[in-house]
Amino acid sequence: MSTPFTVQQSENYEGENWWQWAVWLDGPEEELDKVESVEWKLHPTFPNPIRRSTDRGSMFRIETAGWGVFPIHVTVRMNDGLKFTLTHELSLHYPDGTTTTA
Repeated sequence: MSTPFTVQQSENYEGENWWQWAVWLDGPEEELDKVESVEWKLHPTFPNPIRRSTDRGSMFRIETAGWGVFPIHVTVRMNDGLKFTLTHELSLHYPDGTTTTA
């Protein structure tokens, strides 16, 4: 079954190879209204690498900071018990537009 959701991200370069970033769930409003929670599995070097959001108002957004790119594994749990899994490749850019590869 294909998922009606995608993961979106924002990023802000803070300098010295450090970014503030956020990810959130995007999709049709009627589908987002049926989401119970979203579990974000970050790189294991993060404190509390598994983060859970039930905040529909923020589109299940989490915010954090770091220096490297990695795949974020996402589990979307629906109110009816269905689950969707997604993977988002975190992408971080320097002010000149180049992408960090670390």
